[in-house]
Amino acid sequence: MAIFALNLFNVKNADEYRQYAREAEAGLARHGGKAIAFGLLDSSPQGDIKPRKVMMLVEWESKKSIKGYIEDPELAHIHPHREAGVEDFVWHLFEKAEDMYSILKKVESGQ
Repeated sequence: MAIFALNLFNVKNADEYRQYAREAEAGLARHGGKAIAFGLLDSSPQGDIKPRKVMMLVEWESKKSIKGYIEDPELAHIHPHREAGVEDFVWHLFEKAEDMYSILKKVESGQ
């Protein structure tokens, strides 16, 4: 089942994050992931978490594909660049839904 990974973060070292990003895109594709949206914070009118400056939305084939990306030994050398390049990192996973009604049905049934 497709799943979305919402990543929110602040860049603390652009050079480090660039090193990560150069190789991450190919690794994402190899493991069934695709970055589908990027955003720079415009404003934060509401919310209960500290705002982050950068948003990235990645669509993955499954949780298994995410795990494959994280645990891929060929990509182990790039993850420290991400860790050195960002701060205040938040990562949430969301099931892909057809529409708002299917989400409401799941919420109502307690899933």
